[in-house]
Amino acid sequence: MIDDEGQQIGILTPYDALKMAREKNLDLVEISPTATPPVCRIMDYGKFLYQQEKKEREAKKHQKVIVVKEVKFRINVDDHDYETKKNHVLRFLDDGDKVKATIFFRGREMTRTNLGREILERLIKDIADRGIVEFRPRQEGNTLHAILAPKKDAGQKQPAQSQAVPGRANQA
Repeated sequence: MIDDEGQQIGILTPYDALKMAREKNLDLVEISPTATPPVCRIMDYGKFLYQQEKKEREAKKHQKVIVVKEVKFRINVDDHDYETKKNHVLRFLDDGDKVKATIFFRGREMTRTNLGREILERLIKDIADRGIVEFRPRQEGNTLHAILAPKKDAGQKQPAQSQAVPGRANQA
């Protein structure tokens, strides 16, 4: 048995322990039921639950939420359109987001799935210095998709990029 100040009291009967907790207007909480004898503590259980919830909320603030952005291509994409979408992918990767590159085939385009694979392989090769391939291009029905993720060291370079952005805006 442990009292509300953290001092060990010793082994008590459940009746005596409960009586001691009620005298202090606190709760008797079983901490370790598998120990021999079981360990109980006198505490304000409501306050304990509140503090646990507060710790969990604080831990959530420091978590990085993973966002998956999607960029859609066509098998007959023009070079300029490809470059624009590739730049979008690079921007998303620099922001720390994952990117799902998708090629959607319609009708007779299903016979030309190799063109879609070539586009995704070209994209993977073009972004190799800034991102990694999490899932290789894979066909599911009439869509072909690959998932790209930022490189691990990309997150450390972010502060330098955020300082460069205001300088670039002043030059324009």
